[in-house]
Amino acid sequence: MPVKKVSAMGRRVFLSGVGALTVAALGRRLWAATQSAPAPAPAQVPPPVPASPKEVSIEKFSAAGKSEGVVNVPKVVKSEAEWRAQLSPLAYNVARREGTEPAFSGEYASNHADGIYRCVCCDTALYDSKTKFESGTGWPSFWAPISRINVVKSSDSSFGMQRDAISCRLCDAHLGHVFDDGPRPTGLRYCMNSVSLHFVQRV
Repeated sequence: MPVKKVSAMGRRVFLSGVGALTVAALGRRLWAATQSAPAPAPAQVPPPVPASPKEVSIEKFSAAGKSEGVVNVPKVVKSEAEWRAQLSPLAYNVARREGTEPAFSGEYASNHADGIYRCVCCDTALYDSKTKFESGTGWPSFWAPISRINVVKSSDSSFGMQRDAISCRLCDAHLGHVFDDGPRPTGLRYCMNSVSLHFVQRV
């Protein structure tokens, strides 16, 4: 029996028909699979990782005023309500709102006892009485901090004046200002507010 020759056009039509049937069959299988398989569970989003507290370096001092080395500690951060509960109204206004106590009104302006002046907000050591001097300004004055890394100097242009404000590195408490009219050996005058300080006698 003679074999009919299939033209090239016929082969193309045949193959395209087979391809269409194959695609259709695959489509039916995929549709059936989606109908029977359970819907995928929603992706689980991990809870946010709490940010680690910002650390700062401060130099710790004993009650005798001896350095105990530099340590990294979390920065002290509190709400306004917490600061108000901890501090007197005047101390809050000065230390947390950058106010200034009236001259000659602070308890440490004429203090001559031997000891360490610490931050009223976080107890960081700030000044040693060995560097205190009588400035005649009505505020406790020092020619140097107990450690340069325990205080921060920043520009202050309030009240139409350009000054250098001093704050506590650990808790950002406003302490006072520094001027270049102090005695030797530094020639500086760290003019502080008594209410920003807590004096502890040397032991």
